[in-house]
Amino acid sequence: MKKFFLLFIIVSTFSVVSIFSQKNNYSALLIPSKLKENANAVVRDNSIEITIEDVDKMIVYKRKIVTVLNKLGDRYAAMYEGYDNDTKITKLSAVIYDAFGKQIKKYSKGKFLDVSAVDGGTLYSDSRVKYIDYTPISYPYTIVFESEYKTSTTGFIPWWFPINGYYVSVEKSKYLLKNPNLISWRKKTTNFKGHEIEVNESDSEISYSLINQPAYKYENQSIPFREISPKALVTLNTFYLKGISGNYTNWKEFGKWMYERLLKGRDVLDESTKTNIKELVKNVEDPVKKAKLVYKYMQNKTRYISVQVGIGGWEPIAANQVDKVGYGDCKGLSNYTKALLDVAGVTSYYTIVYANEKRDIDRDFSSIQGNHIIINIPNKGKDIWLECTSQTTPFGFLGSFTNDRNVLVVTPEGGIIKRTTSYRDEVNLQTIKGEIQLDVTGNVSAKIKRISKGLQYDDKFYYKTLTKDELVKNYKSNVWSYNNNLEIEAYHLNNDKENIVFTEDLDISIKNYASINDKEYLFRVNVFNKESYIPKRYRNRKLPLKIPRGYKDVDEYEFKLPEGYVLTFLPEEKEIKSKFGTYKVVFKKIDDTSFKYHKTITIKEGEYPKEDYKAYRSFRRSIAKYENLRIAITKKQ
Repeated sequence: MKKFFLLFIIVSTFSVVSIFSQKNNYSALLIPSKLKENANAVVRDNSIEITIEDVDKMIVYKRKIVTVLNKLGDRYAAMYEGYDNDTKITKLSAVIYDAFGKQIKKYSKGKFLDVSAVDGGTLYSDSRVKYIDYTPISYPYTIVFESEYKTSTTGFIPWWFPINGYYVSVEKSKYLLKNPNLISWRKKTTNFKGHEIEVNESDSEISYSLINQPAYKYENQSIPFREISPKALVTLNTFYLKGISGNYTNWKEFGKWMYERLLKGRDVLDESTKTNIKELVKNVEDPVKKAKLVYKYMQNKTRYISVQVGIGGWEPIAANQVDKVGYGDCKGLSNYTKALLDVAGVTSYYTIVYANEKRDIDRDFSSIQGNHIIINIPNKGKDIWLECTSQTTPFGFLGSFTNDRNVLVVTPEGGIIKRTTSYRDEVNLQTIKGEIQLDVTGNVSAKIKRISKGLQYDDKFYYKTLTKDELVKNYKSNVWSYNNNLEIEAYHLNNDKENIVFTEDLDISIKNYASINDKEYLFRVNVFNKESYIPKRYRNRKLPLKIPRGYKDVDEYEFKLPEGYVLTFLPEEKEIKSKFGTYKVVFKKIDDTSFKYHKTITIKEGEYPKEDYKAYRSFRRSIAKYENLRIAITKKQ
C-alpha cells in the first residue's frame, strides 16, 4: 500500500509538471541531458531580430531565455538594455520562473533600475542602462527577458555570438537581419564549421540559427574562446553614427572617413602651448628625441579620466580643451599628444586597437572596431607606439596591454592595418644574481639583484609606486610565497625608463630555511625563482595548446656554506630540451665551502595542436620536479 501511494505521488507530480510545462516550456526538467553536461547554464532561446529601415533607422528586438543550473551560471542571466540620446527603448520586460516552470517574479519596464552605463571613473556619458538586479533563492531557475529599441545610429549593427563562453550550452540561438530597402551591406562568418548552424541569406535578409550546442569545457592553456566559437559580423556600407553619415567598404576608406569627420579640426592648440613645445624641442634635430620630450611633457601635464562624449564615444575631445583642463580619456589624450607632436614637427597618427585581451582588428572586415586609442610614430620602418593614458609607462613601450596585435592607423589618406611591437621569448628576460650565506642554524641571508626586461619589466615596474608595506607584502605573499619566514631587510628599486629596465637590489633573510639533523644539513638550491607550474592533466584533450607568452630566466647564485660544514657532492649538469623551450642547471664548485648554481629556462610562445599538450605537460612536470632539488652537506670531521 505504501509503495502504491509513493508511486502515485511520483506519477502525479511529473504529470503536473508535464502539463504545466506544455504551457510555457520553461521547466528545467525538459532540458536534454546532453545540454546539461558541463553546463552552468543553458540558453533555451536567444533570438535577435534586426530591421534596417533606412541608413539612419534601425529596430532591434531581443528575446533571451536562460535556465541557470547553479551559482556559476548567474552571469548568463544578466537582464539589461542600454540607451542614450539616439536610442529609445520601446519594449522591456523580464519574468523569472522556478525549476518547474512556475512564475515567481515579473518585471515591467518601469520596474527596471536605471543607471549610468559607465563607472564612477567616467566624468561624463549620456549612455545609460536599464537592468534587473535579481538574487536567486534556489537553483535551477529560468529567466525570460525581452527588449526592443529604436536607434538612428546604424554604425553599430549587433553581431551574432551564439555561444557566450565556456560551461554554457545552447538549445537555440537565432539571428535575423532584415534589410527591405536593400541598403548595401557586408558580412563575414567565422567558425561555423563544426557547429550545427542553419544559414539562409538573400539580398534583403540574413538568417542564422544554431541548435543543440553542448557546453564547451574549459581546458588549461587553450586558445582564446573567440577563436573557436562561431560568430557573424555585419555592417552597412552607408550608415549614421550619432547623426554623422559615413560610407566605406574597406579600411582605407574607413580611416579616411574617420579622419575627415571625427579627427580633422580637433588638433587646435593655443599659441602659448605651441610656443612652449617649440621651446622644448629647440635645437633638437632627431625626431625621436623630440617625441620623447613631448611625451614626457604630456605625461607630466595630464591624467586619465574617461569622458564618453562626442560622436558615439568615438570623437576625441579637442586638443586645446585637454590642454586647458589637464585630463582626458584615451581618445582625448592621444589626440592631444598627436597635436603636440605636430607642433614639434614629428609625424604621428591616431591608432585604434583592442586593449587588454590580446585581440586583432579584423584585417579582412572593415567596421567600427576596437576599444582603445594609442599613437603611432613611423620611424624608418620601425614603428614607435605611445600609450598616452599612463603617467608612468616609458616612451615607446606598450607592454601586454596592447602589444603584438593588428591595429588601425588613421592617416589623412586613409586607414592602414599595422601590427604593434611584439615582445617574444628571450626579449622577456629576467636575471637574478645573488650571494647566499647559510648559517649553522639553517637560516639564510642573501643579497640579490633582479633585472627585468620586456614583458617581465611590464610585470614589475609598478613596484616603484608601492608603499614599503605594500612592496614587502607583495614579495612575501606573491613573489616568494613558497619561502616561509622570508623577510625583506633592505631594498632599492630603479626604474630605467630610457632603456626599459627594472632593477631590484634586495637584502633578504629566511629563517629555518634548511633542515638539520645529526647527520646532514639539507637545503633547496633554487631559493628565489622556483618554477613549480605543472599543467592540468587531460585524458582526452579537445582544444589546441596555447603558450601565450615566452620568456627567459637566468639565475646565478653563489652559495657560502655555514661554518663547520664542507661540500662533498654536487649534482651533475641537468638539461631538458623540447619544442616548447629548454631548461638547464649547472653547478660549479668554488672550494670546499662554496659553490655556484646557474639555471637557465626559456619558454617559447606559440600555438600547438592538442596532441602536443601531453608532451608540454611532461616538459613542465620534469622542470617542476628538478626545481625541488636539495643538496646535503656534512659537518667537518
